[in-house]
Amino acid sequence: MRIVLADDSVLFREGIVRLLTEAGHEVAAAVGDAEALLRAVDEQPFDLAVIDIRMPPDMTDDGARAARRLRETHPKLPVILLSQHVETRHSVDLVASGGFGYLLKDRVLRVDDFLDAVRRVAAGGSALDPEVVAALLAPSRLLSGRERDVLALVAEGHSNAAVAARLHLAERTVESHMRAIFQKLRIPDTGDRHRRVMAVLTYLSPGP
Repeated sequence: MRIVLADDSVLFREGIVRLLTEAGHEVAAAVGDAEALLRAVDEQPFDLAVIDIRMPPDMTDDGARAARRLRETHPKLPVILLSQHVETRHSVDLVASGGFGYLLKDRVLRVDDFLDAVRRVAAGGSALDPEVVAALLAPSRLLSGRERDVLALVAEGHSNAAVAARLHLAERTVESHMRAIFQKLRIPDTGDRHRRVMAVLTYLSPGP
């Protein structure tokens, strides 16, 4: 897998390069600011972009804005955003199209979890940090507590089998919960592979 990495911290950037390289991936470009990221993606093809939200030149949300621009110019490029803190405003819009992850930087230290997220997102799935999901899941009368538990794990990118294992449920029970979620959130079965993502997107919203 060819990856472009954008992070202004040289130490963190080099650590991620080594981690990904040792896992068998090719970090074909590693840059320190949003403008260099956009140039790199325009110059050569990548299978995944891993981007820090806060980067030069403004040190605010330059990475997130670059990610949104990449979704416009390279819509098939999977993206993982990294952040030191939970910043929910960057999650909902980007997760809608699939191939998107949003992880706290501490999650990278859990190497197996991070590499699993890399694989899922590159394959077109989603991977939202549990803390990001917790910040986004607003209380709702539509879904039961167990349905919210199931949808929270789906938002993190887990399959029905993985959700079942984590919640100690039968996989058929999880499938039943998902059918109920789709019905309550009025998401029809159109054959669209992003139906699960749309369920997450419909339910994810900042609290009042």
